[in-house]
Amino acid sequence: MKNKNNDFEFIKDNPKKSNKNYIFQNNKITRIGFYIVLSLLIIGVVIVFVEGLPLA
Repeated sequence: MKNKNNDFEFIKDNPKKSNKNYIFQNNKITRIGFYIVLSLLIIGVVIVFVEGLPLA
């Protein structure tokens, strides 16, 4: 299916562009959610790395 509006952006900066599609909005909730997801991913990578190390 083709979308007529192929002008989406990742971050919404200007509220006057109301006809565009956005993935994220530039506000406090989005930034907090991004940092939570990023920290969980980093913790997961560290756990996988530590579990893969030999104990002896």
